[in-house]
Amino acid sequence: MIFPIDKFKERKTPFYYYDTRLLNATLDAIEKELDGFDNFNIHYAVKANANPDILAIIANRGFGADCVSGEEIDAAVAAGIARSKIVFAGVGKTDDEINKGLDYDIACFNVESLEELAVIDELSGLKGKKANVAIRFNPDIKANTIEQISTGRKENKFGISVDLIDSVADALKHCENIVFKGIHIHIGSQILEMGDFVKLAATMNGLAGRLTARGLDVESINVGGGLGIDYHNPDEALIPDFKSYFDVFKRYLNLSDGQTVHFELGRSVVAQCGSLISRVVYVKQGCGKKFVILDAGMNDLVRPAMYKAYHAIDNLTSDGNKEAYDVVGPVCESSDVFAKDMMLNAAARGDLVAIRSAGAYGEVMSSNYNLRPYAQRYTDLTV
Repeated sequence: MIFPIDKFKERKTPFYYYDTRLLNATLDAIEKELDGFDNFNIHYAVKANANPDILAIIANRGFGADCVSGEEIDAAVAAGIARSKIVFAGVGKTDDEINKGLDYDIACFNVESLEELAVIDELSGLKGKKANVAIRFNPDIKANTIEQISTGRKENKFGISVDLIDSVADALKHCENIVFKGIHIHIGSQILEMGDFVKLAATMNGLAGRLTARGLDVESINVGGGLGIDYHNPDEALIPDFKSYFDVFKRYLNLSDGQTVHFELGRSVVAQCGSLISRVVYVKQGCGKKFVILDAGMNDLVRPAMYKAYHAIDNLTSDGNKEAYDVVGPVCESSDVFAKDMMLNAAARGDLVAIRSAGAYGEVMSSNYNLRPYAQRYTDLTV
């Protein structure tokens, strides 16, 4: 990735930089894999990054949205994403959020419990409407990812146990204000092993067959998202392996005529196009190591502190020899560490640093802890 360093020097740090040229190239790669598969539908996962400029670009491609709050639905609609392409997931949808989805006439509620199904049925009836729903099942699939972002194990809070499939079928037949559309599974995030998605597809085939046998028409197959990116080598893998990902579902899903497949991609769409840009405040000599202290902190990018996540870091304004540094922020927490023993070009006060692959779950998870202001945003709309 090429950074406009001269423009960066004029800006107050820290800020999030988004390269929309890379975003558009990523969207091109997705569309290439969808060519000829008109029954495949993308719903961008707004939780990954809700930057209005990014949402508008995605909306212009005709993609839908996967939302997990009422506010995300508002953001998707404001960006121009068609309401008929918005799906709404989440284990704790409030009455207000459900009513908002009904008022917007969104495409589908991904229902995560029998209790939620009953509430949507009731609220729909009060409005004289019918709500489209997909049932989210928990398949108890262990994906090759970290515990915090695994969503398909039986101990996770998400979805309805596959053991309750008969109870689900019975409940659906007694809901007067529900239109059953299909099934939904999401097994986790940052998944790079295609075998995990093969397991997902096989589970989907089995669930669809069982529901069909109970007299339910499964129109929609929603396989969630979860495709990961290469955090260690962003420049060598700026665009994720969409071909291998989509090939799994082209090959292993047993689709009937008229069935549609839905994907909820987030991280793989936006992660590589975003970087957190920061300045070096001090270079500090510690006990046998050097610290690069940045003006960005864990309040700006919490992933390393929360998940022990790795982000590549580049010193943009130095061509000195590589040295090992602990790269840390100014927040009053020992966990405010972006990297340990990171090899950087020799650092000095005032250097500009890019924390890479921060376009997903970076800005959206930021806070003003320590009363630090939120990082600003610089979206490069040059195309």
